[in-house]
Order: sequence, then C-alpha cells, then structure tokens
Amino acid sequence: MSLKKRVLSNGLASVFQKGIRVLEQLFLVPFFISAWGAAYYGEWLTLTIIPSIIAFSNLGFGSAAANSFVLSYAAGRKQEAANISKTGIYIITIMVFVAMMISSIAIFTLDHFHVFDKSLIDSQEAILAVSILIFAQLLNFYLQLIEAYYRAAEKAALSINLITSKAAANLGAGLLVLLLGYGIVEFAISQLLVMLVFMALYWIKGRQVIGLFKIHRGQRDNTILKAITTKGLSYLMLPLWQIIYFQGTTFVVRIVLGPEAVAIFNTVRTLSRSFNQVLYMVEPTVFPELINQIGRGDWKTAQKIFRLAILGVFALSAVGFVFLAVFGLWFYGIWTNHELEVPQAMWYLFISGMLLNALWYTTEMVFRAVNEPKKMGLYGVIAAALSVLLTYLLSHQMGLIGAAIGAVSLDLILVFLVMPEGCKIMRMSLKGLLVDGFNDFKSLKKLHFNRP
Repeated sequence: MSLKKRVLSNGLASVFQKGIRVLEQLFLVPFFISAWGAAYYGEWLTLTIIPSIIAFSNLGFGSAAANSFVLSYAAGRKQEAANISKTGIYIITIMVFVAMMISSIAIFTLDHFHVFDKSLIDSQEAILAVSILIFAQLLNFYLQLIEAYYRAAEKAALSINLITSKAAANLGAGLLVLLLGYGIVEFAISQLLVMLVFMALYWIKGRQVIGLFKIHRGQRDNTILKAITTKGLSYLMLPLWQIIYFQGTTFVVRIVLGPEAVAIFNTVRTLSRSFNQVLYMVEPTVFPELINQIGRGDWKTAQKIFRLAILGVFALSAVGFVFLAVFGLWFYGIWTNHELEVPQAMWYLFISGMLLNALWYTTEMVFRAVNEPKKMGLYGVIAAALSVLLTYLLSHQMGLIGAAIGAVSLDLILVFLVMPEGCKIMRMSLKGLLVDGFNDFKSLKKLHFNRP
C-alpha cells in the first residue's frame, strides 16, 4: 500500500475514532448529571484524579519502548526490534508493580487523613471504585508498546479501529450502568471488564500482524534496558505536565470555588475542546508515517508531512472556533439540561485556546517521532505549573472567568516554546514552515511521495 493510501486509511480510521471519543466525552455527561446530580458528579470528577494520573503515566516507558521499536524496525534492524519488545515488556511490568504500590500508599494515606470522608460520595464506595479504575489503567500501560507492532507493520489504521471499538464498548457499558441506576462501583467494574477483554485481543492480534516474533526471538538486553529507562524518565515528563495541568486546575477550582464550579469548569473545558478531537485526528493519521520516514532517513518526505499537518490543523481549528462561537453555548445548555450557568466570557476564552493548541499540539509529535521527549516534557511542566498558579490566583479575583484565563495561558506559553524547537528538530525554519507549507497546499493535487 502506498504512503498516500496508508495516510488516507489512517485518516478514515481516525475520523471514526474521534467521533467515538467525542461521544465518550460528551454523551454520558447528561446521564451522569441526571442519575447522580451536578454536585455528586463534580465530586466524582474530583475523585477520579488518582486513576487519571495513573492513565497519563502510561505514556512514559511504554512510549520509549514503542518509538524505539518502530525506529529500529523501519531501519531494518529486526532482531534489535525484537529485543526492544522483550525488554520493553519487562520494564513496563516492573512499572506496573511500582504503580500499584504507589497507588495503594496514596489511597491508604488519603483514607487515613479522612479525605474521602469529606466527599459527598460514601468513603468506602469511593475507595473501591477508585481502586478498580486504577487497576484498569495499569493494564493500559502495555498499550503503547503493542500499538507499535501495528505501526511498524504499517497497519496503524487497524490499530486505531481496534482502540475505537474499545472506546465504544466503554461508552456502551457506562451508559448501561447509568440507565440501570447503578452507582460508581458498578460503573468502575464495567470499565475494567472492557479493558480486560480488549487488551487480551489487542495483544494477540498485534503479534500476528507484525509477524516478527515467528522468526526473531527477543532477548532482554541490558543496554536496551538502560536506554529505555533513560528515555522513559524523559517521557514521564509528558504525562507529568498533563497531570499538573488537568488535575491541578480541576483541584484548584474545587478548592477555591466549590464542587459545582468544578462541574461547570470541566464541562465547559470538555465541550470547548470537543472540536479539538477533530484536530487530533491528524496526529494518529500522520504520526505512524512520520516516524517511519524518519526511521528510513527520508527527511524530505517527513518535512512535507509535518508542514501539511501543521497548516491543515490550524485551518481546521479556525473553522472550529467560528462554529463553537456561534453554536457552542446553545448546545451547552441543551447538553447540561440547562442546570449549569456559564459566563459568556469564560466560554469565548476557552474556545480561543483551540487556535493556539492546534499549533503546539501538532508540533509536539516530532519530539516523539525522533524519540527525544525531554525538551517537550520540560516545556510542558513549566507551562502547566504557571497555568495552575494563574488559575489559582485569578480564580480568587475573577471566579470562573479567572480560572478560564489561567487554563488558556498554557496554550499561549507552549506555542512560543514548542514551535521553534519543533522546526529545529525537523531541520527547517519557522519561515520555511509557512512558505513551503503554503506551496505544499497549492501543489497538493500534484503531490507524490517518493516511497511506496
């Protein structure tokens, strides 16, 4: 299959995936509010901070092993790729047990200080539900490495479709639980069951697709282990800043403005970022091909892919901004059954962040494509810490509008930090990105990639 056809297949699969993702983020919210109430739902969002932190952390060692695997496989070093897979599974398993210990200590400590008793949710139910969700997220640690099998085999679209089926199953299971009137424990169990079935099937199919392990038996390699560990620690900075930002701003709003404000803040952020899911379709569409071209040393093709991705995503974000500015608040009222009142200024601030997010988020993938995540992680941590601090200070002064300003500040900071460095990695200038990118668009119909 040619590069164009693979990109198209990846794109179609991403469209379906993001459609399900939008449903996953938006569809259940009215059912949550109807079944549990706005304040109770806000407490549940606060409570899920712990498993959310665990979910973000799977991007560390898994990503280091996965990207190393694809780059080695694309370069023709098949035995090295098999060794990376074996060693990667070993280090990820160790991290699963470490995460289990840390999570147990965290839950025990919070319970000891009666943190769960201060919630609207029963403390024992809260502890049980959070523990189940944590276990489900720990299984997800292996996802990145298994996904690399599909990417290396140039079957990224199949991987995307399988992951989409899992998201759809999560959505269906969660909806069933809410319609039947069950609580948080049953909801957590439904998500765990979906994860167990999916990971087993995804792993089996991935090994069949790559076919590598029929010929090459991987060996644990201490040199590779050291390299993955070093890269993994750098990759951990990527989820770290996301934890600081998403969970930190949620926690700050809860402390300063209360549980109902959390429900407003998170639902507005979710809906305002709903169109981002359309933008994020570009990354899984082009990233598998970008990393393969870099692995083969074809920088000319890689640069063209990157330029088209950046300008295409920004154009889509402009369309999304206009659409949400006109129809967003109207839909928000219907979506939340008119139970939550949102300041207009807060809404427009959040959707403005989409334009900035389109630029830095698309650029971020090049750090992973060359398996050099350290600078991106550092930039993210700096921006996230400043954003949480601004959210805290401005929430005291301006309420929810101040919280929105603090949240959007992250996108502005990252544009100025990430884009120049990303262009440097791709061996081009910012001026070259714009000039050559527009030329690429003009000649898009005549565009031919060099490699099949």
